[in-house]
Amino acid sequence: MPPSPIRCYKSANVNAELNRILVVGPAWVGDMVMAQSLFKTLKQNHPQVQIDVVAPKWSQPLLARMPEVNTAFALPVSHGKLQLRARWSLGKQLRSNHYDQAIVIPRSYKSALIPWFAKVPVRTGYKGESRYGILNDMRPLGKNVLTRTVQRYVALGQAIEAQLPPPVPEPKLSIDVNNRRRVAEKLGLNDGATSIALLPGAEYGPSKRWPIECYRELAQRLSAAGYHVWVFGSAKEQAIGEQITAGQSTDVINLCGQTTLEDVIDLLSLTSVVVTNDSGLMHVAAAVGVSIVAIYGSTTPDYTPPLTSKAEILYENLSCSPCFKRECPLGHTLCLKNIDVERVMNAVAHRIEYSRIH
Repeated sequence: MPPSPIRCYKSANVNAELNRILVVGPAWVGDMVMAQSLFKTLKQNHPQVQIDVVAPKWSQPLLARMPEVNTAFALPVSHGKLQLRARWSLGKQLRSNHYDQAIVIPRSYKSALIPWFAKVPVRTGYKGESRYGILNDMRPLGKNVLTRTVQRYVALGQAIEAQLPPPVPEPKLSIDVNNRRRVAEKLGLNDGATSIALLPGAEYGPSKRWPIECYRELAQRLSAAGYHVWVFGSAKEQAIGEQITAGQSTDVINLCGQTTLEDVIDLLSLTSVVVTNDSGLMHVAAAVGVSIVAIYGSTTPDYTPPLTSKAEILYENLSCSPCFKRECPLGHTLCLKNIDVERVMNAVAHRIEYSRIH
């Protein structure tokens, strides 16, 4: 049976030396990359700490590229489902690890259950759905101070009296050079030439996607300028990749659906510049350390910027922006359409020149 609720919310001693922490991670690619900033902060504050993460199964290859993470436990439930028995079973299994603290990144009630079932003595998270008693180190979410998503993640790893917003270390994913070589050879990619990656997808919706015809024209112009162009995306984005690459020269390659997430991490490290929407793969590219040209539409770089000093951000900041809608409520998507191909080409050239000098 689950433990009885503890009716205290700010008495947990998070200043003590921690040996083992359980983190309940977020459910999206970009958010998981940003969570690495929390893991890095925990390691800085407690160098000997062992960090385990409970997260969706798809995220395990991503977490494997974060040296701060010891073990990733697959969340044994479907996205958005309660599945109480499965959560209780995993929590009971984790009791033997004797965690000192759990940090719950999502703000839902169900996300806090596994640490409770695991009897972790300090359970930290923000006020969200009714979690009183399930969490016993409840933090207020000061959105006016913690204006960026990553700041909110990192702040959970600080003592409750720490000054906010906290410093944010940049995520950095490890590269498997052997896998990179194998995949590049299998796909016939020339890693000796200057390659530009295009990331035209965005799971959230069309209001975050620079028009496909713009990506197609960009690919054509980059190829004519002597660059290899690699289009990355999931299997669901194969048709988008085909629209961009169809009829183009052999230097423009559609890799959508042909790579795993870890393959994308490794191949992006071969590119000179990544042109991307505000998406999960944008954050992956930032954590790989490659130069980025990031195109924002319905969202804002003030909230979820690429966490790298190597980014050039294109954002119109219209009076209707940011709306954070999946589809443009005004029907024109001018926040994206007003960013023309010439402007993106110039940004790419600037990033290449900057990399050459530095």
